[in-house]
Amino acid sequence: MTASGSGDAAKRLKILHVDPERNWGGGEAQVFGLLSYLTSKGHQNDLLTHPKGRLFAEVATLNVVRFPMIVRNDVDLGAVSGIRRRIADGNYDIVHLHTKRAHALSLWLSRRRRLPKYVVTRRMDYPERKNWYTRCLYNRRVDGVVAISQNIFDGLVEAGVERRKIRLIHSGIDPRRFGAADRIDEPHKEVVNVGCLAVLEERKGIEFLLEAAGHLQSQCVRVKWLIGGDGSRRETLENKARALGLGDSVAFLGFVAKSEEFLRGIDIFVMPSLFEGLGVAALEAMAAGKPVVATRVGGLAESVVDGETGLLVPPRNGRAIADAVAKLTADSPMARDMGLRGRQRVLENFTLTRMAAQNEAYYYELLESEH
Repeated sequence: MTASGSGDAAKRLKILHVDPERNWGGGEAQVFGLLSYLTSKGHQNDLLTHPKGRLFAEVATLNVVRFPMIVRNDVDLGAVSGIRRRIADGNYDIVHLHTKRAHALSLWLSRRRRLPKYVVTRRMDYPERKNWYTRCLYNRRVDGVVAISQNIFDGLVEAGVERRKIRLIHSGIDPRRFGAADRIDEPHKEVVNVGCLAVLEERKGIEFLLEAAGHLQSQCVRVKWLIGGDGSRRETLENKARALGLGDSVAFLGFVAKSEEFLRGIDIFVMPSLFEGLGVAALEAMAAGKPVVATRVGGLAESVVDGETGLLVPPRNGRAIADAVAKLTADSPMARDMGLRGRQRVLENFTLTRMAAQNEAYYYELLESEH
């Protein structure tokens, strides 16, 4: 097999993608973007995913063969047998496991042949345990690990994963969806719209955004806080907003189908995460030309350049978020310049095409490897 390089002269690959998640999130958007790119390059892509999930529906528009799969937990042996049959019948070059649950199932997949090569993508920056399970999973059961941020890369190495097994490939977005706003610094604007798009779960730190709203309200800084997204903590967060006396200054919008429309309506984007793999929502805001206030956690410190494309603040610190927002509202030319530099940074470093092309090149590299 000659698999070197990518492009028209390269061998067309047959790839099985495994993403059993039902809900649509940043990871599923990345998988869809990867599949779009790979099919455009002539590769054959099969997908195992939840039959009632949005990813299953979305890829119907692509030349992708879909197989329904429900995974109940990390040791769902029924799902394992289904994956084994699909791999045995499929004659694949690559099997790409895209979620943590899919990673766990790789422990039970056969490794008796040279092909397929197994790849996993690690998206979350939760610390990996330094134990036999981690070493077995990443060093023995798979051929390559994609880390979407340097922070995740370093965490894997710290947990005992061999450095040579890991490839840093940042997540990406389609910047064509987001036109940079040309009025980010409307002079003398009475109320500044500050937005946040996130699943309403504890790891996203929304309660600290509400604390920031309370600080600015006490200082008579006129800000409208728009929170897009839904989750298990929505009612708790709405109750906290009422307890802080925020009234109509905070709006919980629920699920936002089109982030580009949401971003057009705001002036500043805030991402108060406690954990974050890279921060696709921050990348989208940057592509839309918005300055970003983000916590210095996970990959956010890679995507947002402090003082250039936005401001980084400590996690779990509502006052620091408030101070950063106040600084941007008080200096609209600086906010505008940060937004424009953020868009340029995305165009140069964080596009879906770049992400997908790097994954494709990694597939070829693994196929040529003797390991």
